[in-house]
Amino acid sequence: MKTRITLALFFICSILTAQDFNVVDWNPEYKLTLADFKSESTQIGETNLYSVYSSASLDYGVQMTNIEFMLTKNFNSKVSNRFFPESAIIIAPNEETALKMVDFAQYEFDACELYARKFRKMLYEEKGTFSDISYVQPLFDNIRREYNDRTAKAGKATDLGQKSEELKRLHEEVLKEINELADFCKTCKPKKKKKKK
Repeated sequence: MKTRITLALFFICSILTAQDFNVVDWNPEYKLTLADFKSESTQIGETNLYSVYSSASLDYGVQMTNIEFMLTKNFNSKVSNRFFPESAIIIAPNEETALKMVDFAQYEFDACELYARKFRKMLYEEKGTFSDISYVQPLFDNIRREYNDRTAKAGKATDLGQKSEELKRLHEEVLKEINELADFCKTCKPKKKKKKK
């Protein structure tokens, strides 16, 4: 029985690892293209509809003992913003419309990074010496809700990127906010606050 469970877990982990092989971790240099939307559901032409699913995903994973957790202050590396090309979908009547939706998906991916940084900052600032993991989930739920609200409003305001000038304005705001949270990139170490004398 134990052998079967071990083999089943190994098989599931292998599948998950294989699925994660084609994942794009956010970085400021990477720009999405139409080729990144690899889902079989992607369709350009022969439709009057248009929609986009960017597959940008904000998640966190903390695997450590309670002692390790209590002694850790910087959780930047535990919070990820990833894009999953195999799940990304664009449906558009033509390439021009599709390319505008790629721009909207880039906005969503960058907005996801902004909220990943906001979440990292919250984890850093609200973690006390004797905090336990339970303080993380409510913060994550709030940040996810804020991200969803912001991107939904942007989708409506820009008609999923078809209003290019409005999308450009909203995107510039997001990029500015990302830069303001430079200490909270995935590989960054936040500066310690100086103690008041």
